[in-house]
Amino acid sequence: MNIKQFKRVLKHLWLDASDARRAIPPDMLQRLATRVGASENRHSGQIRICVEAALPMSYLWRLGANTTIKHLLHQRAVMLFGKLRVWDTEHNNGVLIYLQLAERGIEIVADRGLSRQVPPAEWRAMTQRMGAAFREGKFEDGLTQALEEVSALLVEHFPVTAGEPQRNELPNEPVVG
Repeated sequence: MNIKQFKRVLKHLWLDASDARRAIPPDMLQRLATRVGASENRHSGQIRICVEAALPMSYLWRLGANTTIKHLLHQRAVMLFGKLRVWDTEHNNGVLIYLQLAERGIEIVADRGLSRQVPPAEWRAMTQRMGAAFREGKFEDGLTQALEEVSALLVEHFPVTAGEPQRNELPNEPVVG
């Protein structure tokens, strides 16, 4: 492990769930949950937001010459996508918006129903646009932008069907830890 990687690991060890709760306080959590609920009234998709202060040490041990921090963030987001059961929606159109504070990184993981409709380059462009807000510490702005852009895709590809009952399959409240 070189000095740069060592400093990165220390940054992740330094931050914990209390840092995430300070960055995303209860009033912001409530506003985000309300926005998720309002979004889900416009389409049949399900959106989860997850904010973590740092990567677990088990991920950081993998950091090396062949494994980048971007790859680790993606692996963590995919794992949380499964753990939070975002993959388990009726129309396979769940989306996880993952914010990792130590790296100010964002990952968006979409289930196969939506990912088939949206090219990977569009997801990358979306996360790059949001990254500017996160680098400035504007977490609510960045998460709101992410939510709006994901919602627009879901409205386009999975609009509410007239006469079909609207189901809320997953909690609207962001997960913060």
